[in-house]
Amino acid sequence: MAGTEGVTADGVPTSAYASPARSLGDPGITPLSPSHIAKDSDANDAEEQSFLVVVAIDFGTTSSGYAYSFAKEPECIHVMRRWEGGDPGVSNQKTPTTILLTPERKFHSFGYAARDFYHDLDPNESKHWLYFEKFKMKLHTTGNLTLETDLTAANGKRVKALEIFAFALQYFKEQALKELSDQEGSEFENSEVRWVITVPAIWKQPAKQFMRQAAYKAGMATSENPEQLIIALEPEAASIYCRKLRLHQMIDLSSKGTVNGYNPSDTISTGFTPAKEHIRRNRQSRTFLVENVIGEIWSELEEGDRYLVVDSGGGTVDVTVHQIRLPEGHLKELYKATGGPYGSLGVDYEFEKLLCKIFGEDFIDQFKIKRPAAWVDLMIAFESRKRAAAPDRTNPLNITLPFSFIDYYKKFRGHSVEHALRKSNVDFVKWSSQGMLRMSPDAMNALFKPTIDQIIKHLSDLFEKPEVTNVKFLFLVGGFAEAPLLQQAVHNAFGSKCRIIIPQDVGLTILKGAVLFGLDPAVIKVRRSPLTYGVGVLNRYVEGKHPTEKLLVKDGTRWCTDVFDKFISADQSVALGETVSRSYTPAKPSQLVIVINIYSSEHDNVSFITEPGVKKCGTLRLDLTGTDISVPSRREIKTLMQFGDTEIKAMAIDVATSKSVKAGIDFLNY
Repeated sequence: MAGTEGVTADGVPTSAYASPARSLGDPGITPLSPSHIAKDSDANDAEEQSFLVVVAIDFGTTSSGYAYSFAKEPECIHVMRRWEGGDPGVSNQKTPTTILLTPERKFHSFGYAARDFYHDLDPNESKHWLYFEKFKMKLHTTGNLTLETDLTAANGKRVKALEIFAFALQYFKEQALKELSDQEGSEFENSEVRWVITVPAIWKQPAKQFMRQAAYKAGMATSENPEQLIIALEPEAASIYCRKLRLHQMIDLSSKGTVNGYNPSDTISTGFTPAKEHIRRNRQSRTFLVENVIGEIWSELEEGDRYLVVDSGGGTVDVTVHQIRLPEGHLKELYKATGGPYGSLGVDYEFEKLLCKIFGEDFIDQFKIKRPAAWVDLMIAFESRKRAAAPDRTNPLNITLPFSFIDYYKKFRGHSVEHALRKSNVDFVKWSSQGMLRMSPDAMNALFKPTIDQIIKHLSDLFEKPEVTNVKFLFLVGGFAEAPLLQQAVHNAFGSKCRIIIPQDVGLTILKGAVLFGLDPAVIKVRRSPLTYGVGVLNRYVEGKHPTEKLLVKDGTRWCTDVFDKFISADQSVALGETVSRSYTPAKPSQLVIVINIYSSEHDNVSFITEPGVKKCGTLRLDLTGTDISVPSRREIKTLMQFGDTEIKAMAIDVATSKSVKAGIDFLNY
């Protein structure tokens, strides 16, 4: 290893990477040979709690919502009450993921209510209020996420991200409990609810854990009772819902001629015709009946068939490859989740770039700071026109510029917005005398192009992988899947490879699937581990095999320090609840406090815990003081790690005394 080399007190050279084993001062543990893997299915003997209702929250980048189902009638999924407010032309089954805090940093409102209140504030007053939108992406883009990570409000002030996420989840918790209480006619307790929160499958472990911590802070569950909250992966939830689809609940974009009365080419241009779902109106809630059958599409699938779920949302595109396992129709993840930040936000970003090109980046930056509420209005106006973009559209799209934009631009530059447009030489964007930007359909389509190109490229690369050959179906889900431009691009690129299916009510697919997942979390049987996991151990030093800087001499024994003893490799298949067990012994027999450090890495072949990219993510501290049992000379410490769930659990047991400790894997506090 490069870097300065020092020498320890034992006269042993040290590498540039500090040796965790040395600095801890404890001799550590060493594997008992032979090292073995036990797959204890009985390790999963946690008592399954029964909940009266499952409430799923789809916490999206651009919009969020919740749905629920009572355990006694699991076939009825109720989508929350319609939201107050809402935009013309935009279904308000979900509400924007926007949150407003008072100048004193107290929670004020969420969703349309937050947006409308903020919009109506006097500009001088609005500067003091803290308005947040599209903040979920911060969890995806922050490399070293911790509980201290902060978010920036529209007025430039910073607040801890954990507080904002907890406020949002607490809001959903209160809304859902209130609706459940109204429906049941009596007060509904939080303890009667199993909560499900959806997150992108491509999120790294710290972000998934962050969401759980925020839910604990919001009072949904506690670290003592973690089973009450499930962190579900968005494409998995979509996959579970797609299994139930009947023909009238989806659109088939494949080139197989007319399907169920739809002609694929009509579908793309005319957008969505509402599905003929049986809807039971109940105190304004919308109820979907999910028949307890396998849908027609599914009945065409055979053992081993593969399909893709492409979940395209506001922030990310998340792709999962699943395989069917019969007879129960359980799902197996074939290839670890892939994707990236290619959500519909990319289109907003392109629009912002266009505005910078016309009016100057300096003006747009200033306008956002000085007139934050007007900037929000402008982006809302863009959002509704964005939804009208379609491949065969011929008439222009008008975007209203807020009066304060026109006014502030004149003060800032000394000439009019119209003058700026003429001077900018941006084709396809004209000024209309009604105070609007007129965009030609080509100009709007050009804003979609970079994002859609990235999605198509990502999927093309994925189709090259051996695990992704012979895919039968591609399910296109998520809010961005409503965009006819994206539908057409996916169809043109992959329509000849597989059938492309879009569920009706595509924006609610994940929400409904998350409810079904909460009712039966065991439906996904095999996942891929996103990381390599192991523990740090001492091995007997072997001359010539081990690097000299790892030599540690203790009581006359020569040890190699910092060895990474692997439990599971990145991208390895793991069954739900699969437990991997290893046995260790303290390097020093008299040792009474045994510390086992757990490490993770994105690489699969790791030899030492000091290698770049290896992160400590858990500690099991087994304190054996006060155990007066006669200790065998070779004490066995059994370490178990349970995989296959969306989160990982670890446990250490002293075999002689049966004393044990448990730990969750923690990516945020190390």
